[in-house]
Amino acid sequence: MQAQPQASHYIDGAFVEDTDGAAFDVIYPYTGAAVARLHAATPAVLDRALAAAERAQADWAARPPVERGRVLRRAAEIIRERNRPLSELETLDTGKPLQETLVADAASGADALEYFGGYAPTVTGQTIALGGGDFAYTLREALGVCAGIGAWNYPTQIACWKAAPALAFGNAMVFKPSELTPLSALKLAEILTEAGLPPGLFNVVQGAGAVGAALVTDPRVAKVSLTGSVETGRKVYAAAAEGIRHVTMELGGKSPLLVFDDASLDDAVGAAMLGNFYSAGQICSNGTRVFVQKSAIGAFLDRLEARSRAIVLGDPMEEATQMGPLVSAAQRDKVMGYIKAGVEEGARLVCGGGNGGRNDGFFVEPTVFADVTDDMVIAREEIFGPVMCVLGFDTEDEAVARANATGFGLAGGVFTADLSRGHRVVSRLQAGTCWINGYNLTPVEMPFGGVKLSGVGRENGHAALEYYTQIKTVHVSMGGVDAPY
Repeated sequence: MQAQPQASHYIDGAFVEDTDGAAFDVIYPYTGAAVARLHAATPAVLDRALAAAERAQADWAARPPVERGRVLRRAAEIIRERNRPLSELETLDTGKPLQETLVADAASGADALEYFGGYAPTVTGQTIALGGGDFAYTLREALGVCAGIGAWNYPTQIACWKAAPALAFGNAMVFKPSELTPLSALKLAEILTEAGLPPGLFNVVQGAGAVGAALVTDPRVAKVSLTGSVETGRKVYAAAAEGIRHVTMELGGKSPLLVFDDASLDDAVGAAMLGNFYSAGQICSNGTRVFVQKSAIGAFLDRLEARSRAIVLGDPMEEATQMGPLVSAAQRDKVMGYIKAGVEEGARLVCGGGNGGRNDGFFVEPTVFADVTDDMVIAREEIFGPVMCVLGFDTEDEAVARANATGFGLAGGVFTADLSRGHRVVSRLQAGTCWINGYNLTPVEMPFGGVKLSGVGRENGHAALEYYTQIKTVHVSMGGVDAPY
């Protein structure tokens, strides 16, 4: 598949190139070979993108919401029609196997566009009776120009999760994908134009942190939406605060998954594997601390080891492959460093720990540690690779207390046959998104986001309206003005 785009950036409805920007290669994680070369956005490119967004936004916001929604729904249809080539591009971009990208990436982006396309016409304000004939009403207004900053693990999905609500509610967006996975956002921009989105409303600019910083601090930007690390989030939050900009951030996690001894162990093992090994473990909400009640931990580990060893690593373009390489050599080396630290700290390596005998990509095989204690570095820090920590517990209160003993708060889960306990436990977990007898299911209909160091605000669901609009209140006096002077 041809990965090289027409140009590095997409601005005002067309591809734009500026070779004065620093060149960088897009590396296919399976081969380590460059599949495309792009240029980072120069100040001139950024200015052009922001000017286009600012110019286009007011007219877009004034259009009937049903018209805005129609464009997004058309884009969703086009994405679904082209799911195969878009999935292949996503695989080249990320190294994730086609077995995943065919069902989880472009498809989920289409779901977001369709959902918010339908949501847009339903947005209304309130009428408030005040007595004496006076009343007030509220209007939902667009924020203006939004800056979106994406992460490298789900480039298509993240771009759509940000663009869909922004555009549905009358905003414009300038989106900067990760420099590691910059290709699919350009395809999304093309598709939105084809679907009828007016020029200037969704612009894509490339580059690393300096480009993102320039976006966040530009006075034309009213809102910033970031998916990234806690370290990046701190910088973005501080920079946005200078201009009192709206901010939503979905950051890292070290999420707990609690498995009680009455749970279906097969289901719990399957969920733990999905919550640690899907996308080679490169998912923010992964349940990387798996707390298993001690009376069940032996059987749990036996089943987990057998199923983990059976995972097929290999060529991501082969649909039989179940796990591909990590996104980069640097990420692989980081993860291998954590595995080494886990061994040195005394955790027991149940399976994995190497590259699966692969010499053709940035592979780390599915890795399970047992006998992990809460103070070990592998139990405290986000690894962002296929490394699962299994910890034992005795009582519900103990499990909840240990699950919450982290600065993160993105997600959490519980497996139990006792639904009363399931609801009770998730009500006590300090996490923004929780699952009972499931894990990492993120349909666009439900809000997604974290607490504590894992972020602020929510993406998706009806909650997204709060983060891409602002309320204007209008007081209407039906009588005279009663002035004391």
